Amino acid sequence: MGTSRAPEPLREDDPREIAGYRLLGRIGEGGMGTVYLTRSRDGRLPVALKLIRRAHSRNENFRRRFAREVAAARSVTGPHLVPVVDHDAHAEQPWLATLFVPGTPLDTVLREEGPLPVGRVLAVVAGAARALAAVHGAGLVHRDVKPANLLLTRDGPWLLDFGVACAADGTSSLTTAGRMVGTPRYMSPEHALGREVTPASDVFTLGLVAAEAATGRHPYGEGGALVIATRIAGTAHDPPDLTGYPARLRPLLAATLDAAPSARPSAARTAVLAGAG
Repeated sequence: MGTSRAPEPLREDDPREIAGYRLLGRIGEGGMGTVYLTRSRDGRLPVALKLIRRAHSRNENFRRRFAREVAAARSVTGPHLVPVVDHDAHAEQPWLATLFVPGTPLDTVLREEGPLPVGRVLAVVAGAARALAAVHGAGLVHRDVKPANLLLTRDGPWLLDFGVACAADGTSSLTTAGRMVGTPRYMSPEHALGREVTPASDVFTLGLVAAEAATGRHPYGEGGALVIATRIAGTAHDPPDLTGYPARLRPLLAATLDAAPSARPSAARTAVLAGAG
């Protein structure tokens, strides 16, 4: 959770304090709830506190998922991962507090400034891949790697929303019979087909992010979210055309966007490939 824009003042209907955290301003608002700026209990560090919407709070299935996924997030530490500092999944309105990292989400950068230079794309991929290696090393899968969940800062990229992505409302998610949740434009073929999602799925979606960051174009073309997901599902028979992408980036894209999960590099190897680019 982070943003480059100054927090907005609290609104009249916003709380002023949550569980002893004095709220200083609004950072943002989304489908899950509202994010507020506060400070750690010792006052030393800026903290982003996400308060879950009341509608979600009344859903017991949501509350159970939220508790489970926050516990998973707290179990993972590593470079380029925003740490969870506190939470209460059992409060009347559950909340989650993370370190506040000033920066700009990659999707905002691409929308406002256009594609990134190839060298910067590779640096973003290398940092995100190192974060994913820590996630995977804990036996977990992010399942929602996308530009909106990569925060660009002066210290490099930070991977956001690990552990709570699956608790988001369904307006931007694709839910299958197996309750696999993610963003249709940023899914692996196996995810889009409703098959088992492994760490290799995160590597594929990081490849999609790299391709789009370098050119502003999604490698599976234009269209609605489900149209793109359908094309991704058919990768084994109709892989994306990478000839229009920068030559320096194509080896990384070819490796990460392989249709076969077993053929893709690990997240740790992807970081090496990006660093060597």
